[in-house]
Amino acid sequence: MVGRMEKVSAVLIVYNEEKNLRECLETVRWADEVVVVDSHSKDRTVEIAREFTEKIFQKEYKGHIDKKRFALSKASHDWVFSIDADERVTPELTQEILGVLEKGAGKVVGYDMPRMTRHLGRWILHGEWYPDRVTRLFRRSQMQYEGTEPHDRVILQGPREHFKGMLLHYNYRNFAHQIQTVQAYADVAAKAMFTKGRRAGFRNIFLRPPFKFLKCYILKRGFLDGWPGFIIAAPSAFYVLAKYVQLYEL
Repeated sequence: MVGRMEKVSAVLIVYNEEKNLRECLETVRWADEVVVVDSHSKDRTVEIAREFTEKIFQKEYKGHIDKKRFALSKASHDWVFSIDADERVTPELTQEILGVLEKGAGKVVGYDMPRMTRHLGRWILHGEWYPDRVTRLFRRSQMQYEGTEPHDRVILQGPREHFKGMLLHYNYRNFAHQIQTVQAYADVAAKAMFTKGRRAGFRNIFLRPPFKFLKCYILKRGFLDGWPGFIIAAPSAFYVLAKYVQLYEL
């Protein structure tokens, strides 16, 4: 860390992530500090986090975006690298990040990077999951979190550049976990839309789900990933259906 022009805080929000957390934190040891924000996990998440950092905070869960904003407030440095427990930083991406920290970024206030997801025994290389560019390195003084729960968007107040190094994503343990997560996200999204005054109509319930499948599987060439491509596209369409049906129920 000697000789760096900039310092960086690696920031995570977690809940019951004992199966993922250690492998994730091993890939951000280059950070000048690690900040972990938990929501009273019932497993060994906090115990594992203590192996890497003393900056562990508890925050009652009031939404994904709210928790991410809280985590940023606990970072000591302006440069922040935001990572999820089910993600891993590759050596190539690490070198690019360290290059920015060592040389300085000039007027650039954020960087995005490609994210590659592993699901059902293979890396997904087509469809809506790839290339999945996410903005994870940024100056917290020149950004803000926006979006609709449970999905956040990083809005930068300045120039953005692009890394080539990959962020690896291990989002689902198996198909059952995929369906469980899709249902949970649909519930959160429906409530967020309802709070904002959105309502479900014919187009949302009857047209959006099949279009989502066609987009994922045909237009984005998800079929080139074989059966995993289909098994990603179908639940993606179900997510849209479940989200708007639950909005209709509300």
